[in-house]
Amino acid sequence: MVLEQMPSFADLIWLAFFLWLFLTFLTPQMRYRALQAARLELIRRLEEKLGAKVITMIHREERITLFGIPIYRFITIEDSEAVIRAIRSTPPDVPIALILHTPGGLVLAASQIARALKRHPAKKIVIVPHYAMSGGTLIALAADEIWMDRNAVLGPLDPQIVFENKTLPAPSILRAVEMKGIDKVGDEMLVLADIAKKAVEQMKKLVYELVVDKVGPEKAKEIAERLVMGYYTHDYPITVDELRSMGLPVKDELPDEVYELMELYPQEGIRRPAVEYVPGLPQHRPSGRAVSPRR
Repeated sequence: MVLEQMPSFADLIWLAFFLWLFLTFLTPQMRYRALQAARLELIRRLEEKLGAKVITMIHREERITLFGIPIYRFITIEDSEAVIRAIRSTPPDVPIALILHTPGGLVLAASQIARALKRHPAKKIVIVPHYAMSGGTLIALAADEIWMDRNAVLGPLDPQIVFENKTLPAPSILRAVEMKGIDKVGDEMLVLADIAKKAVEQMKKLVYELVVDKVGPEKAKEIAERLVMGYYTHDYPITVDELRSMGLPVKDELPDEVYELMELYPQEGIRRPAVEYVPGLPQHRPSGRAVSPRR
């Protein structure tokens, strides 16, 4: 009779280690798949409610799971390819609702998305639950209607010129050369000014094309001038009221499903939350007396 050899303590330790390692890599994948399934279900519900094809482009700060290194997301060529594919696959008589949450990104990618959205024959809605800055604003201008949370914002469209590891606003470059005098600046600054002039003219032309059918030629010129020519700093938050004052078609009510969907795009990584609160109304105090601070 042969007795089976029991695993040693060292064998159990190694088994536990490999099991932990397997779960460490498997758990994030399982969590992601569950989140993805929940997002798709909400998107389907939103499509039924709006009677439109729903596309999302949501850029959150993400973190590498094991090391907590932040990765910042922006509008890229890959985004433009994906969004354009989604627009192209939508039948011409089906409206499109694009949910947008982004700090901006490549002008090339944003302009491609904006033009593709503009060309879609049916109604186009861009939904902004929190913010869509820079290139995100450019995409929003392509829509027939912009739906925003009451506290959501868009941003200016002044082109940014990269020079010696610095990012300079194109309108400010032009003003600096004008103030100093063209005969008192170097060749390098003259080249920058030439690039800046082309950049602002190109952007003004694109903004005009995106909004002229909604607001008319005169208003379109005013909007292009205001958003492109350095009236604001590049990070200035343009509110719902300001956008309406420009004549843009802005609605400040969003379906509840949009907020639910944003909850399914959490910032990755385990860290202490900067904002905390208990959802719902405050609990009723039987005494009916207000709580006052002690002196």
